[in-house]
Amino acid sequence: MPEMPEVEALAQFLQQRTAGRTVAAVSVGTLSALKTYAPAPEALLGAAVVDVGRRGKWLDVRTVTPHDSELHLLVHLARAGWVRWYDTAPAAAVRLGCSPVALRLALDDGSGLDLTEAGTRKRLAVHLVARPEQVPAVATLGREPLELGAAELRDLLTARNQQVKGLLRDQSVIAGIGNAYSDEILHAAGTSPFALTRSFDDAAAERLHTAMVRVLRSAVDAAAGRPAAELKDTKRRSMQVHGRAGLPCPVCGDTVREVSFADSALQYCPTCQTGGRVLADRRMSRLLR
Repeated sequence: MPEMPEVEALAQFLQQRTAGRTVAAVSVGTLSALKTYAPAPEALLGAAVVDVGRRGKWLDVRTVTPHDSELHLLVHLARAGWVRWYDTAPAAAVRLGCSPVALRLALDDGSGLDLTEAGTRKRLAVHLVARPEQVPAVATLGREPLELGAAELRDLLTARNQQVKGLLRDQSVIAGIGNAYSDEILHAAGTSPFALTRSFDDAAAERLHTAMVRVLRSAVDAAAGRPAAELKDTKRRSMQVHGRAGLPCPVCGDTVREVSFADSALQYCPTCQTGGRVLADRRMSRLLR
């Protein structure tokens, strides 16, 4: 799933290529991806792209229509969604239901992009709204992680007692961190993913904040300026524990372990994070901390 660093890089990539351009054609390939129906996607025809930004893990393409109305194309790529860029967009419109392309935009200079989704679980979300706050998931986003101070993070840790992995992934608390970077942050902090947040003293909270900033800034720097097609591989290469179950930890050499759930999994290093203890890997169990 694209997270804050990749979505930030995508926003910058698209900003450089689309700002000032006009939408010349729109075609829909997957109706299930459209979460709003009024205005229809065709309302983007003739709209000028003003800006492309990011809100948490959401892309925000801001446009102004020929009638001077502002429209935001808000996109959540979910687990299998992505952006495919064309310097020369395909001439053919997307056929409804016949390809992984959910939405195709062609611009007035001949370039364009596809919003695509692989796999069978269709979770890509596309909203066309006058204001981003009209999308509840955007309106309720929490703080940006790189704008969050150490004292503020400590307040979030003590606000309620929960597993720290869940806190880092809660978009209403901290916006933009998902499964992969929460694994990486906790590894860098030397913290169990199931440590309870109210167990963090000042020193542990400071370590977590330092790890969060270091991991995310490093990922943002690594992704910046890269073409959209390279961002997924760049993310994979940067991982220390996430997606590396069974491989040696690059810090200590211990074997990276995994805990599986119904539709996801986390990875961690026992030596670096849990004092050598292996967390129980059975669904819905009470796990060692």
